Amino acid sequence: MDFGVVLQTNPPAARVVQLAQLAEAHGFGHVWTFDSHLLWEEPYVIHSAILANTHRVSVGPFVTNPATRDWTVTASVFATLNEMYGNRTICGIGRGDSAVRVTGGKPTTLRELREAIHVIRELGNSRSVEYNGTTLQFPWSHGSSLEVWVAAYGPLALKLAGEVGDGFILQLADVDIAAWMIKAVRDAAEAAGRDPDALSFCVAAPMYIGDDVAHMREQCRWFGGMVGNHVADIVAKYGTRSGGDGVVPDALTSYIAGRQGYDYNTHGKADNDHVDFVPDEIVDRFCVLGSAEEHIEKLKQLKELGVTQFAGYLQHDSKEETLRVYGETVIPALREHVTAKR
Repeated sequence: MDFGVVLQTNPPAARVVQLAQLAEAHGFGHVWTFDSHLLWEEPYVIHSAILANTHRVSVGPFVTNPATRDWTVTASVFATLNEMYGNRTICGIGRGDSAVRVTGGKPTTLRELREAIHVIRELGNSRSVEYNGTTLQFPWSHGSSLEVWVAAYGPLALKLAGEVGDGFILQLADVDIAAWMIKAVRDAAEAAGRDPDALSFCVAAPMYIGDDVAHMREQCRWFGGMVGNHVADIVAKYGTRSGGDGVVPDALTSYIAGRQGYDYNTHGKADNDHVDFVPDEIVDRFCVLGSAEEHIEKLKQLKELGVTQFAGYLQHDSKEETLRVYGETVIPALREHVTAKR
């Protein structure tokens, strides 16, 4: 299992770069950042600084969307960074949440997402692509390599991820929900004639090493609110049908009954004041909290489901300590053990 860290691009940007360096030093393989240009600083500028000040990690948005930038511009950023830093970028993409809602927009259609994935991936891999009735290619890009991982929750989005994604991003660490969604993506990939084992499966959630359960929950309750935005869209589309007929698991839909609006000014922040509807049970199920041993136990369950990367959000007050314990204890426990002599 690989490990990633998810950072917000809050100023000072140097602090984000510092955390990325620390994550690399502790054995993390990916550094991801939010991509919401009004709420936080522009991520791709900071990605360049992270890549310039690290040696090994892959860097990308978690996640971008097809609406806020022209797809060819997005692809150009990745191809340029790859030329500069040696194919160390990755593109996480979804329909859009805070980046589009704050500007008065709404998530894109799945058709637009599918088309954007194709255009970004082809150009980002130094290939030509049909776009707006013409054939385009970056004449300056040679040998660029870019994977596109799709963030999804709903049945049709999961199907799309399996059909066209290089990887699937699930932003919650509930083992039962992860099993249901990973199976949906794998089934869609197989139905499309693809090898499901060739896809990457990334589970992302707040990770907090500590022993004060009440404090950890309050620091991470915001995550249930963020996930609730996407769940609300699913419920609006599919109603409350769930486990019984296989549309959406009960565990994903039941907790948003008390949701009353959402303030994007505190989106993704520990002091979010619009997440009282999120019960302790959801925080515990969706996040990875507690001692190193408790983290290892839950991550082993996810690994057994086929999860190839765990990406931990660090939007809390114990960033360095959590990274340290992961580097010294958690990551080694999830890595394959190789003996020097048999």
